[in-house]
Amino acid sequence: MSRPVRVAIVGSGPSGMYAADALMSQTEVPVEVDVLDRLPVPFGLVRYGVAPDHVSIRSVRDTLDKVLDKSGVRFVGNVEVGKDISMADLHRHFDAVVLTYGASRDRRLGIPGEDLDGSVAATDFVAWYCGHPDADRSTFERLIPSSVGVVVVGVGNVAVDVTRVLAKTVAELDQTDMPQHVLDSLDSSHVEEIHVLGRRGPAQATFTTKELRELGELLDADVVVDPSDVIIDEASENSIATDKAVARNVDVIREWSTRAPGTRRRKVFLHFCVRPVELLGEGRVSSVVVEKTMLDGTGNATGTGVTYEIPANLVVRSVGYRGTALEEVPFDAKSNVIPHLDGRVVLEGVVVPGEYVAGWIKRGPTGIIGTNKKDATATVAALVEDAVAGRLPGAGEPSASGFDALLAERGVHAVSTQGWRAIDAAERSLGAHRNRPRTTIHELSTLLTAAGD
Repeated sequence: MSRPVRVAIVGSGPSGMYAADALMSQTEVPVEVDVLDRLPVPFGLVRYGVAPDHVSIRSVRDTLDKVLDKSGVRFVGNVEVGKDISMADLHRHFDAVVLTYGASRDRRLGIPGEDLDGSVAATDFVAWYCGHPDADRSTFERLIPSSVGVVVVGVGNVAVDVTRVLAKTVAELDQTDMPQHVLDSLDSSHVEEIHVLGRRGPAQATFTTKELRELGELLDADVVVDPSDVIIDEASENSIATDKAVARNVDVIREWSTRAPGTRRRKVFLHFCVRPVELLGEGRVSSVVVEKTMLDGTGNATGTGVTYEIPANLVVRSVGYRGTALEEVPFDAKSNVIPHLDGRVVLEGVVVPGEYVAGWIKRGPTGIIGTNKKDATATVAALVEDAVAGRLPGAGEPSASGFDALLAERGVHAVSTQGWRAIDAAERSLGAHRNRPRTTIHELSTLLTAAGD
């Protein structure tokens, strides 16, 4: 192929940006890359999933942003594949399509009362406090000031993030880039107790030690662990002996279990070997029925039939993310991923020419941000191999101008790299008015106005 290979990357989170970087870093074939996102801003869960008070992790955005400075890479925001354009459109205008749109939906508990008012998904709560344009402001700005007891279901990093944000004072959050309406709502919070539920023991929890320890460093919240909840079976002992991270987590939790009751305004209770079995309430959640579980020696847990209630006005379900299907793309509904062979999308075992996948929608919601770099690089290697071997289907003579003309014809207000830079400057300026590095702009219309394009 004498011209550059044109590649569309669907999704501008870490996987998408790492894929773009890998494409521009290889030297076997010349490429042009358009990074598409349905939102007017890039970076996906780095912007809308990492807790705003984790400034060092969120700073990964600066590294990802440098990819957009590379010649041959364009950001094309506010374009939704499956709505504004189809996969067929992409195949007409690009030689290859890399799907990196992630796994942003929540998993359900599947218990009675789950749909009561006051029962929310952690994905939705995180979207709200990160300033996502789709966030349900009215629900959270009603629930937060009217809640006294909170139950967080799950013992992963997202559950810890949710707990920490609810337990912190606004003074501890004021230098973050949270939208002002989020800070105002949290400032009006009357939450006194936060109960975090883990179905298995402390050795099976999946949070990282750094995030766990932060709960013990809050200005106005004490961590409470019942010594009887620090349950260690044979499988747990093996994990502690062979995994330093598990050992550190268990040490932290054991130390908390020895502390005398504190006097801070809020209490964070960590419960292990319990699972929610029903949410109770008339219209709105008022309590959670939990069942004690028992470790079986293999790392799993079974119910004991012993139950009790925890009063709660707000329940945050944090039991994992899941991917969703995209029209015209093969999807494994059981695993919630796009089936692939070495990053090449497959339909009934046969490779779909010119379609590739990377990130969470490829392998499921596992790993850390850096995991996506290796994953994306492997997928790009498969794409480049196919390009060199002449296995890409070809799209005539695709061009950036042709794709832009298609978007304009359909009335799509696409946001360019320059538009994103304008939004970035506007957010930094907004933050400067309150002596912060940045304040996130949350309204879609305001983002589009700031973009200018």
